[in-house]
Amino acid sequence: MKHVVHATLLALTLALATGNAVAADYRLNPYTLAYEGAITHNAPGEVNIHPVAYSLHGIRIAANVYTPANYDPAKTYPAVVVAHPNGGVKEQVAGLYAQRLAGQGYITIAADAAYQGASGGQPRSVDKPALRIEDIHGMADYIARYPGVDTTRVGLLGICGGGGYSLAAAQTDKRFKAVATISMFNSGRVRRNGYVDSQLQTIQQRLQQASDARAQEAAGGEVPYSGDANLTDEQVAKLPYDLYRQGYEYYWKTHAHPGSTFRYTTSSLLDLMRFDATDQIELINQPLLMIAGSKADSLYMTEDAFAKATGTTDKELVLLDGATHIETYWVPRYVDAAVGKLTTFYARTLTP
Repeated sequence: MKHVVHATLLALTLALATGNAVAADYRLNPYTLAYEGAITHNAPGEVNIHPVAYSLHGIRIAANVYTPANYDPAKTYPAVVVAHPNGGVKEQVAGLYAQRLAGQGYITIAADAAYQGASGGQPRSVDKPALRIEDIHGMADYIARYPGVDTTRVGLLGICGGGGYSLAAAQTDKRFKAVATISMFNSGRVRRNGYVDSQLQTIQQRLQQASDARAQEAAGGEVPYSGDANLTDEQVAKLPYDLYRQGYEYYWKTHAHPGSTFRYTTSSLLDLMRFDATDQIELINQPLLMIAGSKADSLYMTEDAFAKATGTTDKELVLLDGATHIETYWVPRYVDAAVGKLTTFYARTLTP
């Protein structure tokens, strides 16, 4: 884990040295939150943050619970579980939306995935769909026991990769009465086919690499990793997709956090490449809201999932005009628009 922290700190140092703005410096926040408008202290009459930890199958999960202004544990509140993007942590965009929804009267939770961020698990950065889906079930387990939560009014929000895993979790977990995604990313499809289906010709080669990595781990060797992102600004500028160019800026510069990393164990591909977030998506019968940027090069995944979600008659696709994938994470006008749609959606679907 140490190398990840150093790499992120180096990126922050370089950003400051070259004059690039750090929009939300986690080092200046007592909870290491890395988003604009983040809570700096708990105060009466305001949204408060509560760092918590719980065990999920023997692994310590680190999470933040946000409570609404004037929270009274003797009263009842709707709740929303928020699943973070691939490579992200609870202190970034997941925390932003969790805090904003708490401002609308919801008790919310954002947790680091097992093996990632501040949560436990070895080796670090295992990224398997079954684990990510179980993380979502685990957040529901925890928040259902939180004082004041009305367990009949629990919603789900997944962002990026967390969106794809939320679609999978909601297929069977009917504790979630409403499901929403922002900039949904179908991790299995991308790891299998490449982004925008650009690596179809190398599927078998990459499966062999993942198999070799699993064999190396089983033999006690060093754990191989994929997804390293030690790129120069010039290399970033040449990346072919907005998601990767802007993602690098967001995760390594403007909203960097030491728990966040693009790396994942190469052997995770054995599970990722046989997964697809839209498999059996027709099992979702809950109300469904999918939000994406109209200019996001990841939009094809939201549109594909939305079309295949035939099990619900209550579904809506909302395009944020002019937004790219990463801009839905932090650009104020797009965040405001998304929060407005989410607030209306949950108010209608999470009724007493």
